[in-house]
Amino acid sequence: MPAPHNPFKHALKNNTLQLGCWLGLADAYAAEISAGAGFDWLLVDAEHAPNDLRSIVAQLQVIAARDSHAVVRPPIGETWVIKQLLDAGAQSLLIPMVESAEQARSLVDAVTYPPHGVRGVGSALARASDFAAIGDYLTTARDEICLLAQVENQKGMDALDDILAVDGIDGVFIGPSDLAADMGFIGQASAAEVKDAVVGAITKIVKSGKAAGILTLDQELQEKCRDIGATFIATEIDVTLFARTIRGAAKDAAQRLHRA
Repeated sequence: MPAPHNPFKHALKNNTLQLGCWLGLADAYAAEISAGAGFDWLLVDAEHAPNDLRSIVAQLQVIAARDSHAVVRPPIGETWVIKQLLDAGAQSLLIPMVESAEQARSLVDAVTYPPHGVRGVGSALARASDFAAIGDYLTTARDEICLLAQVENQKGMDALDDILAVDGIDGVFIGPSDLAADMGFIGQASAAEVKDAVVGAITKIVKSGKAAGILTLDQELQEKCRDIGATFIATEIDVTLFARTIRGAAKDAAQRLHRA
């Protein structure tokens, strides 16, 4: 029996648009609700959210019971971190702050078993192999792993052509917030100069034949990236969605019910 089918990876390969939501609440209950909401993919964030390996596993478990696909972003693209996430059952990874082809190649090595890579062989202990119930896991796992590189500063943008040339990288994701900061527009991801850089990068990624992705709450930019050919677009963040909704609910209650 081979490794489980990765619908997200194959959808990107077929240029099928995948709409997603960022999960930063670090809570399996919230992840389960999100997994039933109708998004194609959910990003479990361990870079800027208080997730650890156990909380990530809990979220992978509840998401697996629904139709959404889990993508995990580690805090850093180190081989040992990637090994743990893969063994825990993550099949799609978004690696932050990729800045060179050399770094991209090291990431490919990290998700690939020897003799072609350096991923540690411990699948008998792993949720990924259904605890050794998937007999062909070691020989088929790589085919179902989706490896996404996040380019989010000027150094990465300058190396984008080289990163796109690395075999084994399935897609490249542009991070507007960090890019804006690096361009001198911190907190201004909607600045025209930043949007132009994002659109230029997305265009280049699509032309390379790799999947292009982005997270933005800017609906105009979402539509522009879709029109260019981006195939994985995150349109919401659970933290900000909850925060603005709960604040709006409190404000509405106060306005309606407080006596003058």
